[in-house]
Formats: sequence, structure tokens, C-alpha cells
Amino acid sequence: MSVIHDYHVHSNYSDGSGMPLMVAAAAYAGLSAVGFADHCNVAERDRLIRAKREYGFNLDRTYPLRREGIELLRERADLDVYDAVELDYAPRDEDDIATFLDEAGFDYAIGSVHRVGDANVQRSRPFEDKSRAERRAVVDDYYHRLVDLIDSELFEIAAHVDLIERTPELRGYTTDDHHTMVADAFERSRTVPELNAGRVLDDYGAFHPEPGFRETLRERGVRFVAGSDSHAPGELRDRIPAIAEAFDARDAEPATLFE
Repeated sequence: MSVIHDYHVHSNYSDGSGMPLMVAAAAYAGLSAVGFADHCNVAERDRLIRAKREYGFNLDRTYPLRREGIELLRERADLDVYDAVELDYAPRDEDDIATFLDEAGFDYAIGSVHRVGDANVQRSRPFEDKSRAERRAVVDDYYHRLVDLIDSELFEIAAHVDLIERTPELRGYTTDDHHTMVADAFERSRTVPELNAGRVLDDYGAFHPEPGFRETLRERGVRFVAGSDSHAPGELRDRIPAIAEAFDARDAEPATLFE
């Protein structure tokens, strides 16, 4: 199996399962390293602060406690356990993100664009009543934010780089120009994309990025790390073979962050 590192799993410090369960699943899947990259938002806007407190996505405050847990797991695990973060990105938050990352000292950081304006691009409801032109504008804004994320050089990994494709109301508005724009950004950046399996075995049924987008990235010499985006042990166990099969089909090795 070509996949031995999974850089993107979640724990109960955001919306996933307990860390011991996830580490056990990673070992069962044959991994040599697993990275806990729980959701985090450091924006100071009242609405986002209220939401993360209500839903318990408080890694901006709880990462020291999670780090203690990771250290305990490292003492008995037969694989490497990384202390990472998946941070929500918006251009206006770059200074706050940079300050937080400097203070926290994670092993690596994953950057994600989950929102355009006030709307979560993984939810159908905000876009159900929008016109085609309005939906097209949302998709265009998404990809420009993604390029800003890559150009910021704040993150080692960019997550699910065509996330909007899993939302039916936004699917199909991505263009070759969007793919080229993002591929050019990766080519000039230290940030790498992931082959994300978060919906490959579920309703969406495909990896992020989709095959055409992956080919455009490969043409630029861009490589991918593996990220199962798992929130439960069963997801991790099922998704790792799927990711391995995708890399093996291209006779390709996943990129690694650490030697």
C-alpha cells in the first residue's frame, strides 16, 4: 500500500471521535503516521465566536489540552501522531491566523475555505434560491479565496480544494480557468493540496479534487498528500484503502511533509 501517512483526521476536540479510537483505526489501516487536524477558527467576528462556542469547535483555546493527550498517545502508539490544525481561512483573518500559528507551534497547519461571505459552501440551503449568475459568482469568489489561501504561505496543506463540488446547488460552475488559476498558485507556493477522501464513499462519491482538476495540477508538477478527512474510526479504515487505490492507479506516491 502506497499510503502510510494520513494528514487529516478529526477528534472529539472538534467534530470527530476520541483520539485513542482514531489512532487504533490508523494502526489497523496500516498507517505509519496520523495527523489530528481539528477544526479551528480564530476570527474575532462576534457571529463566528458565538457559533464555535455553541458547537464546541474551540481548538483555539483547547489545543494545549489536546497536545497533552497526543503526548500520552505517542508514548504507547506504534505510529507517529501529529499535532496539527485545520484552520478556516478568510483573507481578512491572515494576521490573526499568523499570530495564532506562531503561538501554538503545531506540527503543521491545514487551511480550508469553508465559507464565502456568511454562507457555508457545504450547505445547500444558502444557495437554493439563488440565480445561476449568483451561484456562479459564489463559485468564482470561492476559488479566488483559495488562491489567496495558497499565496498566503500560512499553511503546509490546502484542504479539499474543490469543496464546493460536493454541494449540488454549486456543482458544475467550476471552470477550466478556475483550475488553471489554482494550479498556478500551487506551482509557486510551498503549500500542497491533499487528495481528500471526505466524500468519496458517501453521497458525493468522488475525491477532492476531481480527476480533471487533479490532472491540471499534475501538469504543473504539483504532488498531493493523503487526507482521509475522517471523523470516525470506520471512516478512516474504509477510506485509506480507497486513497491507496487512487494513488496506485496512477503509479504515484503521496507527498510527505516530514522525512
